Amino acid sequence: MSARLLLVEDEPSLARTLSDRLTAEGYEVVIAADGPSGEQSARDGGFDAVLLDVNLPGKNGFDVCRDLRRDGTDIPILMLTARNELVDRVVGLKLGADDYLAKPFETLELLARIEALLRRSKAEAPASPTATDGAHGYRFGDIRVDFDRAQVWRSGEDGAGTEVACSALEYRLLRFLIEHRGEVHDRDRLLDEVWGYDATPTTRTVDVHVSSLRQKIEPNPGRPEFIVTVHGLGYRFDG
Repeated sequence: MSARLLLVEDEPSLARTLSDRLTAEGYEVVIAADGPSGEQSARDGGFDAVLLDVNLPGKNGFDVCRDLRRDGTDIPILMLTARNELVDRVVGLKLGADDYLAKPFETLELLARIEALLRRSKAEAPASPTATDGAHGYRFGDIRVDFDRAQVWRSGEDGAGTEVACSALEYRLLRFLIEHRGEVHDRDRLLDEVWGYDATPTTRTVDVHVSSLRQKIEPNPGRPEFIVTVHGLGYRFDG
């Protein structure tokens, strides 16, 4: 069966152009022209991924993404944005988007991003709502990563654990770094291994996700001790 995509885009000509191209590639595409209708369609389900513009009438894409994630909707979300500032990308990813693509973009890159999202979605097993001791995973500092359940936990002073909310991509990136700890990885390799597509010269996706992940797992994100930067080369996990 062909993948079913929800395209939330308010510019009619762009929406039709993208829909026609995606349909030609074998996807089934449904278009929503504003934030509220796009959010409702995503909640109704039946889609394999959402292509979500940021500048939408009624409700912007950031708010739509935030509310979908807050209410437990885990459908893959690719943000389409004319904003190319790093802070805007960080905002989108922190709100739960799986990836972003700045306009104007090449259709081939959009197709590659969609394919990568769908591959990851199929490969990821659903997480259980609880974690158990003894599960296959890894510990560092006060963090425990449960590989069996795709969850990240922080130990408290009283011994109780608190789940660290990570997006699917943040979890995949952390797991990859842990499984290859001690090795230095440049952005191209991380994009290929974790995201599933080749790097482009302007892509800052890795930096954004590393920054977000550090905020969640490092005792002092400003002086990371686990995900460290090897200047001029990339990132290395020490833990």
